[in-house]
Amino acid sequence: MESCGTVVSSTLAIFLVLHLGLIPVMAQQTELQIGMAGQVVILNCRGIPPNTGVTWKYSKLVVRLFTTTHLKGKAAMTDRSEIIPSTKQLKVLDLRLSDAGIYTCEYGSHAVSISLHVFKLTISSDGHFLPNEVPRLTLMQNSSGPLPNLSISLFNSNNDAVRPKLLQSKAPQEYILELKKLEATDSGAWMCRVHSDSPSINQDIPFDVKVLGFQNPDFERKYATVDSTVILSWRLNFQKIDWKEGFTGQLNWKQQENANAHELLDFNVTARGKQHETKKSSRFRFEIPESKPESTIEVKLPKVHFNHSGQYQCQLAYNGRLVQSKIELVVMKVSANAVGPLPRGAEMTLICQVSSPLPSNAHLSWERVNGTPTDIKKSKQHEVKVEVQVRAAGLWNCHLMEGDDRKISLNYPVEEAPVWIRYVIIGASIGGSVLAFGLACLCIINGISWQRRRQRAKRMARARQYLLENKMCQCQHRLNK
Repeated sequence: MESCGTVVSSTLAIFLVLHLGLIPVMAQQTELQIGMAGQVVILNCRGIPPNTGVTWKYSKLVVRLFTTTHLKGKAAMTDRSEIIPSTKQLKVLDLRLSDAGIYTCEYGSHAVSISLHVFKLTISSDGHFLPNEVPRLTLMQNSSGPLPNLSISLFNSNNDAVRPKLLQSKAPQEYILELKKLEATDSGAWMCRVHSDSPSINQDIPFDVKVLGFQNPDFERKYATVDSTVILSWRLNFQKIDWKEGFTGQLNWKQQENANAHELLDFNVTARGKQHETKKSSRFRFEIPESKPESTIEVKLPKVHFNHSGQYQCQLAYNGRLVQSKIELVVMKVSANAVGPLPRGAEMTLICQVSSPLPSNAHLSWERVNGTPTDIKKSKQHEVKVEVQVRAAGLWNCHLMEGDDRKISLNYPVEEAPVWIRYVIIGASIGGSVLAFGLACLCIINGISWQRRRQRAKRMARARQYLLENKMCQCQHRLNK
């Protein structure tokens, strides 16, 4: 019986010890919280009664103490932390990777432990890019326990999944990812989604991508007719994407691909978004419109000449990197090989030409208004000129077509010469013929007369010679007697 009592007493004692030992363990509650480096994290301490003092510790070092007054501890983040009086939560500012670890909230006989897991996401160039550049992401993590292997997913500003390339991995501590080449339309809020099974982590980390560029396409072709007014415009996106850095740019023109470029204007945009433009070239007349949309570079050609054609290139420069957008201006003109009305029975050649070769789906076409299909003349592929022979009066149109789309047109009216002009021409022809005949006759008569005078002069010269020789002979005969 004694042995039985001893066993029961021992069992009861062990139970009481275990029970008493479990009390502080049950009082401590461990919770996982996620924080982002560079941001603010608020650590919760649940179940604190009102008017209760609290002590926050980090790895047994006091961070902050809140009783009737606020007291500071000696932990590394003390100067970047504060206790929120109403909730007793600990707010840590400008979070760092090294701030990860176990935080303890103590009040009365209770203690709540919080495991802070810190992520740090950085993007190359501080998130500021030009089109066709490739950004890199670096994701780092730190925790008090073993670091988990992460599954990382990326989503662009349109919430479309993006497949990055894993360049370098020092997993599980650091991951370096490379994205695709960017376009101006990629600007916006992106998302990095981090997942881990153990511990259970599902964290969305937003980051901004800003791509400075044009809302125009990289290359654009614009058509104009001679003497028309043309406005060339480039829409910049710096205000749309809330770009906060200064940059510069210029507008150049060159007539051909391999020709020297001429600077038309330069501009700069300040970090506050103020835009300033300076006109540079006086090679031909152009204007900078006073009233134009914001964030726009614009030039106006009030009267286009044929030699105004060529490439207009707008260029942006940021931190030694460049991006450009081109507008090719193609100018069309019409002319004829003869000026004035078309006489009846005569023929005239109409010429329609453009300043540079057309794309493969474009062509020029002469068409007579109210004419027949036989009155249509089209250019061949890549030809810059088309001619049509005209034998009758009428209105002719030259169209520049891209596929079935009519881009520009010019007309050329061919007028028939009045009847009196025909008679004048006939009279002038007859008069000219008579005059020519009279002049020919006069020339012939003058020629005959001149020839006769010449022959008479020759005969008189021979007669004088004969008389002179005869007289000398008679004098010689007398002297011999």
